[in-house]
Amino acid sequence: MDEAKKIFIVEDEKTIARFLQITLEKAGFKTAIEYNGRRAYEKIMQEKFALILLDVMLPEMDGMEICRRVREVSDVPIIMLTARDEIDDKVEGLDLGANDYMTKPFASEELLARIRGILKRYNEKIREDDTKRYVVRDMILYPERCEVTVKGEPVELTHKEFELLQYLVENKRNVINRDQILQRVWGYDFLGNTNVVDVYISYLRTKIDDRFGEKYIHTMRGVGYVIRD
Repeated sequence: MDEAKKIFIVEDEKTIARFLQITLEKAGFKTAIEYNGRRAYEKIMQEKFALILLDVMLPEMDGMEICRRVREVSDVPIIMLTARDEIDDKVEGLDLGANDYMTKPFASEELLARIRGILKRYNEKIREDDTKRYVVRDMILYPERCEVTVKGEPVELTHKEFELLQYLVENKRNVINRDQILQRVWGYDFLGNTNVVDVYISYLRTKIDDRFGEKYIHTMRGVGYVIRD
């Protein structure tokens, strides 16, 4: 599916979600829907979307918390949706990094106009940021887009996989230990098993080293990992 036109609808009211889906698909967009806040956040972390329509009131994790967490790792455009016309809500959403805010009910034409405007500005920014990149032999990382190519071919990575790869590339030729990786990529409050680093290194090797038959990620036994030119 073309992620460049795929919009993620996060709305727990199914009739509204369906209305949004019909409106967007008639306008030529692809869509995905999620009604649960926590599941929506997990999908955002795993998949790529052109834009997110994010309701504020959601079960398990509300839209404000989702927006806050997403902005820690991604600049994907977000339009907050709410049934309340409270200034404080709008200010909070925008302060958390939302690109725009719409109060229900709204006209489909206005929604589409705002979506097109946001996507146009976002894509212009991406083109401007194309010069920002990291190069390791035939591998190129575009940090602003969270994209990577190897030998000219795109490699699909999750957000965490990309963050890990970028951290190693930013420090190429320097050996990075597991604790450093955990603190930088997973955060100081991470309570999981440190083996998660080894697991994600394995994911990267499968998607890059094994696929292209070239070794980028090296293990320094008992120390950590390093990417070499």
